[in-house]
Amino acid sequence: MKESKANPGDYVEVHLMKKIYEGILLENPETEKGIVLLKLDSGYNIGFNKKDVLKIKTLKKSKEKTKDIEIKKSNEKPNIAMIITGGTISARLNPKKGGVDWLDTPESLFKFYPEIFEKINISKVEVPFMKASEDMDFKDWKKIARVTEKLLNDSNIKGIIITQGTDFLHYTSSALSFFLRNLNKPVVLTYSQRSIDRASSDANLNLQCSAIAAISDIAEIMIVGHETINDNYCYAMPGTKTRKMHSSKRDAFKIINDKPFAKIFPDRIEIISDYIKRDNKKKVKLDSKFEEKVALVKIYPGQSPDILDYYLKKKYKGIILEMSGLGHVPTTRARKSWIKKLKEVQKKGLIICAAAQTIYGKLDPLVYSNGRELLKTGIIYLEDMLAETALVKLGWVLGHSKWAKDKEIVKKKMLENFSGELNNRLEINF
Repeated sequence: MKESKANPGDYVEVHLMKKIYEGILLENPETEKGIVLLKLDSGYNIGFNKKDVLKIKTLKKSKEKTKDIEIKKSNEKPNIAMIITGGTISARLNPKKGGVDWLDTPESLFKFYPEIFEKINISKVEVPFMKASEDMDFKDWKKIARVTEKLLNDSNIKGIIITQGTDFLHYTSSALSFFLRNLNKPVVLTYSQRSIDRASSDANLNLQCSAIAAISDIAEIMIVGHETINDNYCYAMPGTKTRKMHSSKRDAFKIINDKPFAKIFPDRIEIISDYIKRDNKKKVKLDSKFEEKVALVKIYPGQSPDILDYYLKKKYKGIILEMSGLGHVPTTRARKSWIKKLKEVQKKGLIICAAAQTIYGKLDPLVYSNGRELLKTGIIYLEDMLAETALVKLGWVLGHSKWAKDKEIVKKKMLENFSGELNNRLEINF
């Protein structure tokens, strides 16, 4: 290989005998000195034996030393606050690792997304923690809720943007939908499927649209993100009716059994459905009581009901069963019927609720005899509620000791529509 002046982070061509590859040159680990590592435009890493590389040509030097961008605040722009918690939207490529690392300061984030300041001032920034969403739990939801409550009750703040990783974002949006009562202003959760070092990053449009949502009159918990794979517009999606439906596409989040609040472009917003209107006179109240001993169990063919004994032994308080079809588990004709066990565990105090693993549609145990038999066991059927939302709601309901001690009150609260989690008029958006 010819001597190269390329450095890790540079965009280069790697010339082999019969093919040329383009990408970002990565720094080799100590154990891989004989390898040339490259991050392709697709986001994947590839390695070449140095002996097979004819030359490395630098096409573009690394922008590691990007100049600071001066962000000027204007009294003519509304003030919003931002809560940064981690995730891909807060990360960029680390050439030494070939993966992404967290941006170290809020200023580092804003340097890459200056367009967000065209319509708003970010007057306050809170960083309660920096985690991947799979590392979060209910204690982190509580932290976010506490910070959000304080900011919403600040008269100088018009709205909130929360950035987080995508994988469990819809759990957080559900939690905030129950924890923050008497909402007065927009709370916008947004994300990025692709990190800022990639040309296909979706972060910039998501943040621009989130800024417009945050200063709108939509006083709701909402997820704002790409509606299509293109950089044309976003949807403002209900926090309890939205789910991540693709592992990597830019339009990964979809609304289930409901409509978006609005269609948002970088320069305007188009309202689509009803929403709670902004009311700055309201005072938001934090209600983040939560029982962590709840679980989500997916039903599959031939599954033994004995799994419920494990949750009883571990002193769990409630279970969401992801049931098949209109709300079924193996019953009397099955080799392993759940009927006897469901009656037994509920008599011992375990709350059993049902959600649909089909995702779209609504449970109806009255259509088939199996469903009617299951309904008699005392299961609480949660209509069209998403299973993830149901899990969060059950933890929230059981966290209130005055509700948790009476199953009939638990049932009433689980079927009470607190934050749009239930929809009697289902949308055909499958």
